[in-house]
Amino acid sequence: MELSVLNIKGEDTGRKVTLSDAIFGIQPNDHAIYLDVKQYMANRRQGTHKSKERSEVSGSTRKLIRQKGGGGARRGDINSPVLVGGGRVFGPVPRDYSFKLNKKVKVLARKSVLSYKAMNNAIVVVEDFTMEAPKTKEFITITKNLKVADEKLLMVLPEKNNLVYLSARNLEKTNVVTVSDLNTYTLLDNTKVVLTEGAVAAIDKFFNA
Repeated sequence: MELSVLNIKGEDTGRKVTLSDAIFGIQPNDHAIYLDVKQYMANRRQGTHKSKERSEVSGSTRKLIRQKGGGGARRGDINSPVLVGGGRVFGPVPRDYSFKLNKKVKVLARKSVLSYKAMNNAIVVVEDFTMEAPKTKEFITITKNLKVADEKLLMVLPEKNNLVYLSARNLEKTNVVTVSDLNTYTLLDNTKVVLTEGAVAAIDKFFNA
């Protein structure tokens, strides 16, 4: 798949980049995407939830009624889960929700999302650029020139560029990441992906390593 390279004014530079079919042209695997997003969201969970079971509820341990002959349900003390104000049965306890996912599945998920973006013409390639100073106004101008200002935008850089990152940090619908930080959730969460020329080469190298 070939895409035209634009400059930061939104003009065609006359150059073209070829997106690798092994990354941007595969048959997407929805289940791999689901698993990778599930793992990402699981890892973000704090898991600090806790409820009190019968041994932890404040209350007397005196047996209230006789075991047999009363006609009611068997229960011991006031902390019994059968009673209002008693302990909770099988309540949540603090735990870690993270789980293992094979590297190849995670790579397949990212390739699948990139292929979906390519299918939907949601990828824009811009020539490598930098900024003289962190200026949000200048970054907004660039997004308008590229006709992505109204979209939820993910800009992918080949390596960390603090000036570009700081320029975009205050924009609600804009995220700037490096190729090594690309993940399935972030790719799905943004409607347009802007790749710099260097990022396209870095993605090829990253996934073929």
